Amino acid sequence: MDINAPFVVDNNFAINTNIIETNLLNLAVVIALVFFYVGGTLNELLIDRKKIILMNFQEANQRALRAKEGVDQAKIKFEVIKKQALKIRHKASITIQYEKEKVGHGISEDLKILKNLKESAYKLEQKKIKNHLSTRLIQLSLNKVKDKIKLRLNSSNHNILNHLQIILFTNCKKA
Repeated sequence: MDINAPFVVDNNFAINTNIIETNLLNLAVVIALVFFYVGGTLNELLIDRKKIILMNFQEANQRALRAKEGVDQAKIKFEVIKKQALKIRHKASITIQYEKEKVGHGISEDLKILKNLKESAYKLEQKKIKNHLSTRLIQLSLNKVKDKIKLRLNSSNHNILNHLQIILFTNCKKA
């Protein structure tokens, strides 16, 4: 039997076993069978895949739109917050300036009060020193007078001394 001879199955149908002659025919038959049996399934798979890809694109577009809206809203909020921050900064600078002026005015008032208190304290201390010196001088004078009187004490000198002390006492009260 010849390898290249056709194989007859029926009088009407024969298979050519010559590889070189039948290669294109076999390929055509195999491809036709594949397209016939697998083509519908493959077509459905491709259509399903196309739908999935289109849905993914649509979802991606929707996510992109939502993201863009979110970014736009964030920009708007940022601008609003930026304006509020500027207002707060402006109010803070005005408040700081007002407080500086208020503190400066308060310090100058406090300095005036302190100066007046210092002058009053100085005058009071001078008066106390004058009173103390006056009292001390009077006591020393009286002690000297007492010592002299003790040396020359008699009733007429005693009356003069009493009158002198009364005069000195009244003068001391007036001052």
